[in-house]
Amino acid sequence: MIDVGSKYLFLFMTARQVHPYHLVDVSPWPFLMSVGIFSFAMTLVSWLTHYPVHTAYTIFPGMLLIAFLWWRDVVREAKGGFHTATVQKGIMIGFLLFLLSEIMLFVSFIWAYLHSSLAPTVELGSQWPPVGIESLNPWSLPLVGTTLLLASGLTITLSHHAMIKGDKATTLLNLLFTIVLGGGFIFLQYTEYMYCSYQIADSVFGTVFYLLTGLHGLHVIAGVSFLVVCFVRLSMDQLTSEHHLGYLFAIWYWPSLNALIGCEIC
Repeated sequence: MIDVGSKYLFLFMTARQVHPYHLVDVSPWPFLMSVGIFSFAMTLVSWLTHYPVHTAYTIFPGMLLIAFLWWRDVVREAKGGFHTATVQKGIMIGFLLFLLSEIMLFVSFIWAYLHSSLAPTVELGSQWPPVGIESLNPWSLPLVGTTLLLASGLTITLSHHAMIKGDKATTLLNLLFTIVLGGGFIFLQYTEYMYCSYQIADSVFGTVFYLLTGLHGLHVIAGVSFLVVCFVRLSMDQLTSEHHLGYLFAIWYWPSLNALIGCEIC
């Protein structure tokens, strides 16, 4: 005869999950990533203040390794069927909030540019660009870079539509075009910096220019990396037309970069 305690223990252990949410397993990656980000921030501050830095070459690769392992676990959860419709909705809202924070970050820098350029102070010579600053022609390299980003917005859209229709070949081809165009923009950004006759310390113009274009360039590098990962996963048939949140986030991230191309011609 089974006692009451054993009966309730059996029912507790065999009870089915009655909610659509995914309760993640205990993971070390959030804690390790927070330690890595804090260490990276301290290293950056030390470098900017000319203190000797000996850990810079190990912290960033370590953060990349942690991110890879973390995302690997997320992909495994998705393959295991844990990402229900409710979970996917929550992830989408979280990513949209991330994009909103990125947009507001750029808005703050663009506001600084407009504040300084629309009403130049006496210290700047009452003109913009300030006295002694020879800015790049916005209709040369910056215009070419802008054109590449706009074209990449078209190719990524075509790739997404082909993905929905289940056309794998067209999806991969247009995605490859997008990656190449993004890589071309990064190369043009590097070339643009080589031709600049001013540095980040040259008045507010140099500071705002390098903050805006540099941050934008870092985001494009991240976006291209995002697309490369999606290309590999699509090639391995890890994404389907019904379930491709990772690729959808990359598509959302890329046009948000195109919306900020105005900072390239400041």
